[in-house]
Amino acid sequence: MSEPDPHHLTDFQGLEPLSPDLSAAYLEHHAVLPMGVRGGRLRVGSWLDRVDPQVLDDLRFLAGLPADVVPIPETEGRAAIRRVYADEALTAEDLIAGMGDEPSRLDGWGGARGDLDGDAALDDLVALANEAPVVKLVNLLLLEALEARASDVHLETYTGGLRVRYRVDGVLQEAPAPPRRLSAAVVSRLKIMAELDISERRVPQDGRIRLRMRDRQVDVRVATLPTLHGESVVLRLLDRDQGRVGLEELGMSPETMARFIEVISRPHGIVLSTGPTGSGKTTTLYAAVDQIRTGREKIVTVEDPVEYELPGVPQVPVNAKVGLTFATALRALLRQDPDVMLVGEIRDHDTADIATHAALTGHLVLSTLHTNDAATALTRLVDLGVERYLVASTVEAVLAQRLVRRICPSCAAPVTLTFEERTALGLGRDGAEGGTALLTATRGAGCEDCRGTGYRGRTGIFELLVMDDELRSELDRDAGAGRIEKLARSRGMRLLREDGLRVIAAGLTTPEEVLRVTAAI
Repeated sequence: MSEPDPHHLTDFQGLEPLSPDLSAAYLEHHAVLPMGVRGGRLRVGSWLDRVDPQVLDDLRFLAGLPADVVPIPETEGRAAIRRVYADEALTAEDLIAGMGDEPSRLDGWGGARGDLDGDAALDDLVALANEAPVVKLVNLLLLEALEARASDVHLETYTGGLRVRYRVDGVLQEAPAPPRRLSAAVVSRLKIMAELDISERRVPQDGRIRLRMRDRQVDVRVATLPTLHGESVVLRLLDRDQGRVGLEELGMSPETMARFIEVISRPHGIVLSTGPTGSGKTTTLYAAVDQIRTGREKIVTVEDPVEYELPGVPQVPVNAKVGLTFATALRALLRQDPDVMLVGEIRDHDTADIATHAALTGHLVLSTLHTNDAATALTRLVDLGVERYLVASTVEAVLAQRLVRRICPSCAAPVTLTFEERTALGLGRDGAEGGTALLTATRGAGCEDCRGTGYRGRTGIFELLVMDDELRSELDRDAGAGRIEKLARSRGMRLLREDGLRVIAAGLTTPEEVLRVTAAI
């Protein structure tokens, strides 16, 4: 068996099976990976705090050597186990390659209109969707998406078959596509799992799948949409075992985090998190709740939908079908004697008005808005019909944010910024901005760990506007977003792109990422 790099215990390349008697299922169940021999001792990687002694005895017997346990990341460890010990059909790509794409009686589905003809064809489709190869393929697609750290899986039906893509770190990546003849069966399998009506392909449907995959609890939100050649399906993966992100893990600078903690610790007022969809606003609000909760206050939430459970916090999911909107839920929550209210989104006049009056009457309201920057959030509330004096007197702070992809640490390398890149970032010819020089950056070359992208994981960039008396007076005097932003900057507020320079200088992301997420500002 090959020995891993002695300087990098999580370098899983070049591993060979310790014994043909070991299976991937056995190793994954017990969370162990033989890592090679060093100094006459077998090194066994594990992501558990304690490995079953009997399992270690089995590995010692197979190797004929004493064994030491070393910590390894779970995701990489599981992937290495399957790569080294699994059979050939354990990956979706290998399974698809073995299926071929011979014609079948269902080959007409997905043609010009994507319709099945008659009940007989529907019966055939149900039978095919429940056949072992289709079931296994769908399970593998979900498992590989989870291990790729995908937040969503997109399945789109075209005349040529089903296109599958994973959204990893906010960017879509191609994934193995099933044979064209199985496109309808794969979609139907997902609809069966989500308890949707597989015979209805003319209207959108929403459902949910609860799975336990590789000892991980995963919730999958399923949304279908009729399209020209069949159905488009989007799966939102919510890994319950992944845990919530703490405030210190969001990527804020120490100064920003200190000021943010100070404003969310105030007894009343509104604190807003703003940005486009997928910029991490809800994650920030959850982290804020975890930061301020002591058990001595009543915290309630209303969300659409509830994505993660907050233990000890009553959470209300919006249900427009029965009349439970943000506004009606907020009115009911005010009668629950809350201290802190988390509102998933302020999207209309009623919600904005109730949230504002809740803040006026002594509640702390945490919520989100869809605006590009912090200053615009204030005028957006005015546009929703809230009086300027109410906005000025209730809003305590606005946090605008974006998520940028982190450079993969396994293939990171320093590079020199070009003149064009420095110019695009607002830097001078010498790379200086605000007295700080930025002439070099870091990029990922692309490797197996990051699926060839050069990025692995994400971090945030932030723009925190904290209200003070002068800002409140300016807003009350009908000042626009531009004037408010200029005044806030004179008080130390750092814009999103400026905070991006901090992350670039720290070697965490690239200029392309900062420019990509701040292009609309």
